[in-house]
Amino acid sequence: MTTTAPVPPAVGTRARAQRRALTVLFAAQVLSGAGLAAGVVNGALLAQDMLGSTSLAGLLGALATAGAALAAAVVGRLSDAYGRRPGLAAGYLTGAVGSAGVVAAAVAGSSALLFAAMVVYGAGTATNLLARYAGADLATPAYRARAVSTVLVATTLGGVAGPNLAVPAGDLGVALGVPRLSGLFLVSAAAYGVAALVLAVWLRPDPLLLARELDEAEHAAAAPAAAAGDPDREPNADTATGAKPSSGRSGRRRPGVLPGALVMVVTQLVMVSIMTMTPVHMHDNGHGTAASGLVIAVHIGAMYLPAPLSGWLVDRRGPLVVAVAAGLAMLAAGLVAATTAESTAVFAVALALLGLGWSLGLVSGTAMVTDAVAPATRARTQGLVDVAISAAGAGGGLASGAVVAGAGYPLLTVGGGILALAVVPAAVAASGGVSRR
Repeated sequence: MTTTAPVPPAVGTRARAQRRALTVLFAAQVLSGAGLAAGVVNGALLAQDMLGSTSLAGLLGALATAGAALAAAVVGRLSDAYGRRPGLAAGYLTGAVGSAGVVAAAVAGSSALLFAAMVVYGAGTATNLLARYAGADLATPAYRARAVSTVLVATTLGGVAGPNLAVPAGDLGVALGVPRLSGLFLVSAAAYGVAALVLAVWLRPDPLLLARELDEAEHAAAAPAAAAGDPDREPNADTATGAKPSSGRSGRRRPGVLPGALVMVVTQLVMVSIMTMTPVHMHDNGHGTAASGLVIAVHIGAMYLPAPLSGWLVDRRGPLVVAVAAGLAMLAAGLVAATTAESTAVFAVALALLGLGWSLGLVSGTAMVTDAVAPATRARTQGLVDVAISAAGAGGGLASGAVVAGAGYPLLTVGGGILALAVVPAAVAASGGVSRR
């Protein structure tokens, strides 16, 4: 007589909660993608219009990413203390307030208020990225990168629709008595606000808090069996790999945090630098708002739409191969972007390659970091990693305007592509600490 072993309760609980968490996160990311698009499409143009300087056009992007760096640390700490639900909801609500502040600054013609509002607006950008970690909290190691990619790909729907709303949102803004370039930030405020509501109401059970509970229960159940089966084995050793896990008590991290962070920092720096100045460069060469909106929509789609492919490659081939591919894609993007000032299609191809490189780098780097940290210390560490990512984006956004004003857009794109190759040594360093799953 044969019997079928029942699924352990913890496994069933984890699977059900993971499905629910991914569903809720997917819905919230669709909304936040639309909110994210406002700053990408009209941020630099609004700065150029209000400040009257191309060299300062990247300033708003830099301020937004500086705000994202601060928000990443705060949201990470909130999530670490209270769970993903309050942390992410607070981040999106802050982004909504910042979006409304940008509109108010444009109406008042106040540069000081605009600068402050863009810092606050950056919280939405940070939260949009931090949500990917929530998708991985309850995932099994073999499917962790694909769980991350599921959350990222949801941003595609809102992120692609958002830039294409630039013209109607501008018309709406004019009808409401606000400057045309700030109209898209009205959409952003509404999108971030609804995303916060979705998470606050429906992200239950909290994926991070439940992952901690299940992690502790699984380790407690595995310890006696491991000790009985192998008296010489350390009681807290991982039953699948034999490696000692990073528990909340020890706080130890397996190798992978620093290399994974480096991969994401480099790809973020290059992506923001080129993305920020492309609408400005197109505008200066006679392209209209609709054309630059289309190019940015293609770019955002390429950032998030390939995420399932990126996740599958990481899970099947390991983060090393995928990180190297990220550097090569960004190099190609820089070279293509430098070849034209007239063709919208060529700009679209270049920024599609740029988005693809970012996707490959983000998913591979996220997998390295998530694999290296236990649930007990995960949120805070991930928040600090994203602080570095946002700081890199702030530096890239701030420097990009000065580089274009002083040396031209082609030098920015080619130089950025060459810099992206720095992910190769970072990925090689990671190969000694992140095993191929």
